[in-house]
Amino acid sequence: MSLDTKSERAALNGLRYPFEAPENGSALEVAEGVLWIRMPLPMALDHVNIYALDEGDHWTIVDAGVYSKRSVAIWENLLAGALGGKPVGRVILTHHHPDHVGAVGWFRDRFDAELLTTRTAFLTARMLILDEEAEPTKQAIAYWRSAGMSEEVMQKRLNERPFNFADISHPLPVGYTRVRQGDVIRAGGRDWDVHIGNGHAPEHLTLWSRDDNLVISGDQILPSISPNIGVHPTEPEADPLGEWLESCLRLQPLAREDHLVLGGHKTPFTGLPLRMHQLIENHHGGLRRLLQHLEKPRTAVECFPPLFKRSIDGGTYGLAMVEAVAHLNHLHHTGEVTRERRADGAWLWQRKAP
Repeated sequence: MSLDTKSERAALNGLRYPFEAPENGSALEVAEGVLWIRMPLPMALDHVNIYALDEGDHWTIVDAGVYSKRSVAIWENLLAGALGGKPVGRVILTHHHPDHVGAVGWFRDRFDAELLTTRTAFLTARMLILDEEAEPTKQAIAYWRSAGMSEEVMQKRLNERPFNFADISHPLPVGYTRVRQGDVIRAGGRDWDVHIGNGHAPEHLTLWSRDDNLVISGDQILPSISPNIGVHPTEPEADPLGEWLESCLRLQPLAREDHLVLGGHKTPFTGLPLRMHQLIENHHGGLRRLLQHLEKPRTAVECFPPLFKRSIDGGTYGLAMVEAVAHLNHLHHTGEVTRERRADGAWLWQRKAP
């Protein structure tokens, strides 16, 4: 696919990273009244970015990190130090994943902070925090089998307690302020246009400043890594990749070269038109390679090589599996592949004959 003129200019300019990352648990001012805070995560992606917007007598924070004794201690130090002893009056939640919502309930209890988020993000987060499972559900096991999960990985999972949102999330009280596409939020001395994405998480909130060049993107737009697009046992026939591509194409015309994008992970960057092109093309390229791979029937886990082009280990197996299913589901929704059940319950996917 050839780049259009705008994308060609962006490619020449490239992405730029104007700030060095602060240490976990510290803050760095990236714009007037906007602090970039890094909080540690207990996973391979070892940090999450939070943004604190100065409201004068209090702070609005965007996302909150996980809830743990360590994170609470870090937050108390930040509140007394970099945040100047002022309370957190509002929390804006970009999406429901636990590395973003985990400590939101703690802020609600600690400061009676208002929560602003989308309806799907709030309801999904609250449901999952309340839903504690001691062992894998039969639906999860059926989904793993349908993806062709290896017997070794399957047996390991069957003998372990599943991860629960409640493991790293504070209980989330009832009550929030709903945010929708087209709303405008006043925060940090700026008016922010709300644009909703999908794919990585349903009804994912992003904020685009009307008053300067800031974009707070959560995990919808990230530099250097592509957000995980996954199908899960809760909705095994879903097409999150289709929703992701639609969101990217809808957000792409908003992108400007001077936008400073404040994402949920990695480092703030400029060069957003190029990055939007990369995010879209990354998945189109994966789909093309996958179709070639499906000249023969394959399970989802047998599709790792063309999609990821690197070794998948135990730490990334789950993310790779749900993303492989997402790509296969998308090709199934677009009518480019067929599938048949194998005797062991695994789907065998194959490209349709020309």
